[in-house]
Amino acid sequence: MVEQTNVEHVPVLSEPLAEQISCPQDGVVVDATTGHGGHSFLFGSRLGPAGTLIGLDFDSRSLERARQRLAGLSCKVILIKSNFSRIAECLAELGVGAVDFILADLGLCSAQLVDDEIGLSFRTDMPLDMRIDESLETTAADIVNELDEKSLADLIFQYGQDRASRRIARYIVERRQRDPIRTTGQLAAVVCSALRAPSRKGRSRKHPATRTFQALRIAVNHELENLYELLSSSPGLLKTDGCLAVISYHSLEDGLVKRDFKRNAGEGLYRIRTKKPIVPSPEEIVANNRARSAKLRIAQRT
Repeated sequence: MVEQTNVEHVPVLSEPLAEQISCPQDGVVVDATTGHGGHSFLFGSRLGPAGTLIGLDFDSRSLERARQRLAGLSCKVILIKSNFSRIAECLAELGVGAVDFILADLGLCSAQLVDDEIGLSFRTDMPLDMRIDESLETTAADIVNELDEKSLADLIFQYGQDRASRRIARYIVERRQRDPIRTTGQLAAVVCSALRAPSRKGRSRKHPATRTFQALRIAVNHELENLYELLSSSPGLLKTDGCLAVISYHSLEDGLVKRDFKRNAGEGLYRIRTKKPIVPSPEEIVANNRARSAKLRIAQRT
């Protein structure tokens, strides 16, 4: 496994967030996706001794990194090992009522992308796992080797938005009949073969297997279901004028956030602060290429 200390995660859209969000020094901030604590440090450092920073993450190793990074803050810091879908339960267990700010950065931590125990990379051959939450049971290998061809094609189309999903599924089923597909490299090769495309190693163009890997990761980790739970819970957790900020990285996430904000605004619960999503500056993309697809939307409780 790659040591996570060698990979530093750069928090995305920090400057726009700092400009858009203002919390009182005695406020309560919830970082629903703590990771290594980049965004948590940004907002925790703006809280005083009477303020509280609550961080959620289901990755124990990330929480430990965050704990070290946040140790010097003057505010109270509470870190909880939990998926953000349980945000309402976690706050209730802490006896916390309404909060001033909830942030969810839906991107993967940089260290997770290179962790061969998780198996998310198609550029390095890793076990085909993709479980970011270690408590989950079904792996990407289980789906790839057990799902019938139609269901596999539907999954790749729905979550990966790949119009070649049926062809990819057919190639996967043909390949697994000879031997199970157990590694990310094997799956990437099958997808490249299905699309009659080279792996494009070393080039900046999107890898042919990107959409298939996205679809499997979303399915394995129940990402859209968890996001729906977070969005559904948030209006009841925010103080008046409190804000929810969500950073998404693909159209499925962004569409879910956009529709939720619009629906709650129509019901008089939110005022949408971002008529169009805020995106990274060219300078940020140069400095952190993984920020290139990020979109930030902010809603404020009325």
